This record gives sequence, structure tokens and C-alpha cells, in this order.
Amino acid sequence: MVENVILVDEQDNEVGFMEKIEAHEKAVLHRAFSVFVFNDNNELMLQQRAKSKYHSPLLWTNTCCSHQRKGESNISAGKRRLQEEMGFVCELEEVFSFIYKAPFDNGLTEHELDHVMIGRYNDEPVINPDEVESFQWMSLEAVKNDIAENPEEYTAWFKIIFDKSYEKIANFNNKI
Repeated sequence: MVENVILVDEQDNEVGFMEKIEAHEKAVLHRAFSVFVFNDNNELMLQQRAKSKYHSPLLWTNTCCSHQRKGESNISAGKRRLQEEMGFVCELEEVFSFIYKAPFDNGLTEHELDHVMIGRYNDEPVINPDEVESFQWMSLEAVKNDIAENPEEYTAWFKIIFDKSYEKIANFNNKI
């Protein structure tokens, strides 16, 4: 199945559609989302991307992320992808959005207007092995320290989100 992404301007207005791989080859700005799920111990569920992923295989990242489909709200997209990747759904709340650009060694570039959502869940996920290699729960402080010590083990977008938005995520998580 061909997967398209929603092309947007810097104000998140739709300006067209493009096949996902082409958007990444051409570094075209498109809409995306990142989901951060915490448990009642305020630990973040990290996923390790499957080794079969076309970029960033086996790197650690936020709970799930992907692209919205035409006509799909950010929250609906987050819940859909959470189910597809991690095998569960929880309530999500959108916290903020930002634009980033991250080139990869394979010639592809993520150029996304990323909508960041947070949820809460306390059970074990049922990971989809086509998408996820493994998962782990970590405190935000432990994640921050591990990124500083082992940056090569994390996805580019996760490091950018963490660097730019650590306080927003931590403060919002303490409220839910």
C-alpha cells in the first residue's frame, strides 16, 4: 500500500499530498506526530525500532510516531498508530507542535511539523514485531542522561524533541 503524507506550510495548513518516501527524499515539510506514553510512576515507554525499518533501525525513540492520513485528526492518528505499533490505545492529549529537519545517512531527510501528544498507560504493550524490536520504561531524567552518554542509540527526532521540549513534556506529564 502506498502511504502518502500531508504536505503543510509552517502554519500547518495543508498544501498537498506526496508519497512518504518521496517526501523524505526531497525533504518536503509534512505533518507528523509523536506520542509519549507514561505510566503512574512517571516513566516513559520507549520503543526500539524494528531492525527492518528503512531508517533508524534498532534505535530507541518515543512510544510511537508516524504521519496523519488525509482527513484524520492528530489524536485519531496517534491512537491508530499506538494500536498498530504497541498493541494498545489510551487517551491522548496534544501538548505542542514544532518544526524540525533531520537528515539521515541513507540520503533521506525528515522535515516535519510534529504534533506531540502525551498519554498514560500502565500495562505491558503487545508490540508489533514488524514495527518494534523492544520496549522499556525509563524516567525522563534517566532518558536525558542516557541520551547524553549514548546519543547514537536514539533517533534524531527524539533527541531534537527532548532537547527542545524536555521541560514542556515533564511539566505536562506531572499534570496528567
